[in-house]
Amino acid sequence: MRPTEILMQEHRVIEQVLDCLEIMAQQAGSDGKLDVQSANQAVDFFRNFADRCHHGKEEECLFPLLEQKGFSPDQGPTSVMRHEHDAGRWHVDGMATAAAEVASGNSSARADFDSHAQAFIVLLREHIQKEDHCLFQMADKTLSEQDQQQLMASFDHVEHEDMGPGTHQKHLDIAVELADRFGVKSRVMASCGCSHQ
Repeated sequence: MRPTEILMQEHRVIEQVLDCLEIMAQQAGSDGKLDVQSANQAVDFFRNFADRCHHGKEEECLFPLLEQKGFSPDQGPTSVMRHEHDAGRWHVDGMATAAAEVASGNSSARADFDSHAQAFIVLLREHIQKEDHCLFQMADKTLSEQDQQQLMASFDHVEHEDMGPGTHQKHLDIAVELADRFGVKSRVMASCGCSHQ
């Protein structure tokens, strides 16, 4: 399995939680209800699985390797992806703040949650399409077999050293729990193909 295939499998898990988030946002926007527990689980998932783990593999491992191979760090596709990661972090922080305000009794913060969630969903779905259909194909053409092996080892380091043992699986479990709760089809397999297996 190539490193880009691992990243694509992680994308499927992220999309699953985006589908759950979309239901939460619709409920917050139209029904005036926010399941704060689920919102906080989604924020935890996006901060840790999607950002620290998945984006960590991209920003700390894949992107620098591609830039060593000639991709521009300032104007190339890796620069665009980093910018979109930052925009996503801003929206996740906004969702976290809104959920905390709703939990403390500020019902008007539901609209803020809905707004940040909807923008984040659009951003991340488009971002995933760009990576799956452009960046990762470019990476597979650019990287040698040795590069691929180096990348796999660095992914393993992110999961085991940076994230800590069990953290990756914990967030896969959150993805399954949210999918069950919101009636979303689960895309998490028993073996997701990630390097923690």
